Amino acid sequence: MTKNILVIDDDKMLRDTLANGLRKAGFDAVKSESAEDGLEFLSRMKFDAIILDRMMTGMDGLSFLKKIRSENNKTPVIMLTALSGPENTIDGLLGGANDYLAKPFQFQELVLRLNNIMAQNQDIQPNQQMPVGLSFSENEFFIVNPDTNDKKLLSLSAEEKKLLQNLVNPVGNIVSATPMVAKRLRNKINSVLSNIDIITVRGEGYKIITINKAV
Repeated sequence: MTKNILVIDDDKMLRDTLANGLRKAGFDAVKSESAEDGLEFLSRMKFDAIILDRMMTGMDGLSFLKKIRSENNKTPVIMLTALSGPENTIDGLLGGANDYLAKPFQFQELVLRLNNIMAQNQDIQPNQQMPVGLSFSENEFFIVNPDTNDKKLLSLSAEEKKLLQNLVNPVGNIVSATPMVAKRLRNKINSVLSNIDIITVRGEGYKIITINKAV
């Protein structure tokens, strides 16, 4: 299925160049000349990702981003900026951007980053049933206390997170992985949750299971 990308930039030349390049790369692209128009598009259409300029007349990109995140819109966003310095990158990421790309940039790099953030967003479906004590949001796994509903981040490497995503999407999947990654993930799970384990399925891979405790 063709991915639908919203391009928000008040620079007409760059906006047209990005949209044309995306279409040649196999995407559908919708152009928006302002953040305000971008909000209107979002109210009427579903997008797989947004390419967002940081500095625009009217509402700026960071304000746009904070607004849609406050409304629980989790569409992946790559923010583009001519601003330099790590503090600007941090502001963008804290504001809810999935990635941050400084101008000028190579179009191929933009496409690679775009595919990456969309793949991360699709790894876990919103209605996917998770094992008790485990939750997934904003591309992170959390340990949930069932009594207080408090959440604590489960710190995972990129390889461990990808393996766990595959194991729970859906629960019961048998997933191939290197023994070292599977062992590290199993140890981390076992250290915080006693009702979940990762077992080896001989000759096939690994599987997550729920342990029913005897009363």
